[in-house]
Amino acid sequence: MTDFAAIDFETANQNTSSVCSVGVVLVKNGEITDKFYSLIQPEPNFYSYWNIRCHGLTAEDTNNSPIFPEVWKKVQALIEGMPLVAHNSPFDERCLKNVFRTYQMDYPDYDFHCTLKASRKQYPELPNHQLHTVSKHCGYEMQNHHEALDDAYACAIIATKTLGESL
Repeated sequence: MTDFAAIDFETANQNTSSVCSVGVVLVKNGEITDKFYSLIQPEPNFYSYWNIRCHGLTAEDTNNSPIFPEVWKKVQALIEGMPLVAHNSPFDERCLKNVFRTYQMDYPDYDFHCTLKASRKQYPELPNHQLHTVSKHCGYEMQNHHEALDDAYACAIIATKTLGESL
């Protein structure tokens, strides 16, 4: 593993376009070099009980936050040309594609890799392959599970251990 960006989205409701926060951790030459976190005003802008219960974010947290296109300009500059890594990447990729569609932005067909899939293959002995379980096995004890930056950081740690030269 040399260069990649670990990414995590949290959503406000059942719509995968409703991203309300993003965390990005950059890895270059196998070392974490930068981190980025932002709250995002979701679209559609309402919060479901279950999502609030999961990550703790509410409309009060994001009502004055920038909308996705403003935040993505910053993220895009950080991740340019890098593959993206996420734990259960189909979810994060679906969020990204749907929020791009919501804002009628051209999707650049990012190259996603999945640490959930890689961890199942690399560590079949684990009792489960949830992010916090695999992260702990890889030496990182999460402090704020379901906070996008901590999730992205845990994913970056897992990716350096499980994805090897597959990128």
